Amino acid sequence: MRLNLLLSTVAAIGIAATSFAQAQSTRDLNGPSRQQSQAQPAQTGEPIEVEIDQGVLRPFQIAVAPFSGENGTSIAEVLSGDLRRSGFFEPINPASFIETNLSLANAPNFAQWTQIGAQAVLYGSVTPRPDGRNDFGFRLYDPYRQCQLVSYNFTATREQWRRIAHKIADVVYARMTGETGIFDTRIIYVAESGTELNRLSRLAIVDQDGYNPVFLTDGSEIILTPRFSSNPDEITYMALGKDYSRIYLYNLTTGRRESLGEFDGQALAPRYSPDGTKVAFSIIRGGNTDVYVMNLRTRQLSRLTSDPGIDTSPSFSPDASRIVFNSDRSGTPRLYVMNADGSNQRPISRGGGSYTAPAWSPRGDLIAFTKSGGGQFGIGVMNIDGSGERMLSRSYFEEGPSWAPNGRYLMFSRQTRGGNTNLWMVDLSGRVIAQSGYQGRGSDPAWSPLLDGGASNLGAGQGADSCAS
Repeated sequence: MRLNLLLSTVAAIGIAATSFAQAQSTRDLNGPSRQQSQAQPAQTGEPIEVEIDQGVLRPFQIAVAPFSGENGTSIAEVLSGDLRRSGFFEPINPASFIETNLSLANAPNFAQWTQIGAQAVLYGSVTPRPDGRNDFGFRLYDPYRQCQLVSYNFTATREQWRRIAHKIADVVYARMTGETGIFDTRIIYVAESGTELNRLSRLAIVDQDGYNPVFLTDGSEIILTPRFSSNPDEITYMALGKDYSRIYLYNLTTGRRESLGEFDGQALAPRYSPDGTKVAFSIIRGGNTDVYVMNLRTRQLSRLTSDPGIDTSPSFSPDASRIVFNSDRSGTPRLYVMNADGSNQRPISRGGGSYTAPAWSPRGDLIAFTKSGGGQFGIGVMNIDGSGERMLSRSYFEEGPSWAPNGRYLMFSRQTRGGNTNLWMVDLSGRVIAQSGYQGRGSDPAWSPLLDGGASNLGAGQGADSCAS
């Protein structure tokens, strides 16, 4: 666990005296202490729905036809990639399509789509507007019931076609599963490059499907634990320089970076409160590590724990009433929950091994964590009282789960033995697990909220739904 490793590094040599190169090499050399129910083709009169809480034997077969107009084929490819990664859909190979000249003005030839096993048919068009923008319209049909499931129209600039494709994927995912989509989102992470003894880390951001990676820092600092606010334009993270360590607030739109201030001690592991008005973090002071919270309006700092153990990695519940954190006060890192004012601290993890990096689900019902033991690391979830623990993924080394905004998926970083560290994704069933769309080296991912919580700033209108739910 990189954060625990940082704590031991700081305790051993003192951060002020630690050179940048030493800090990186020490971290690396130490290493870790270290779908969908089977969706049967719907029969006439029976609604098609993807039941994501049930056993999943076979993904939902969806035909995503190329859109007509500018970037139409690329839009269909982005849509297919999003839906496939969710684990709930299996886009049909376009080479098997019988009907190819689809028009928004007409329904598809249903018999030709059921003939190739399509349980849903998605197609659309891109139409230029006089103001230079484009209209992106689409239709989703159920060929078995011969009715329209959903239709939408977005208006956006030509350059926004990829984001519109993600928004369409969100609409389709929501219509078929009843859950909020996750595709119009971004990931912040620590991009890694260089050699083992001279590793470069930079704060970076990328679309959830791995496109458009952008570096936000220049590599002159070690970057740790970036986290989003509820506002997808605001993040916080920890930076280690040659002779300092700071927690920053960073606005992704303006590029403005602001330090939380200088502390009497080492501050680390920041995370926003759900309303974005506070940041909880730990401070190493006098050989002790405790959890604090800062009010961002008044800059008042409040201490929440005062145990001799290492208390760190705080994460708020969605209603901001409680905080989960990890502490080794019992001798082994475990998960604890306390009220937001620091009262009523109590352990919740019950199993053997070490529990670190807790993250409270945006649904409020689960807590994700990293667990190590038996020579492996894994990503797991448990109920908020510690019951119902189950591991979703295990490998040589993985850590740092971050929830998707719908609370159905987790992003984390995984390192193969002697290999690079990459970003991975797993769903709550543990069946859908794969490297994320971003294939570069990276760690410490954090999943953004939906970029605008809907489509209002791009213009949207929902058409008639002729299929009974």
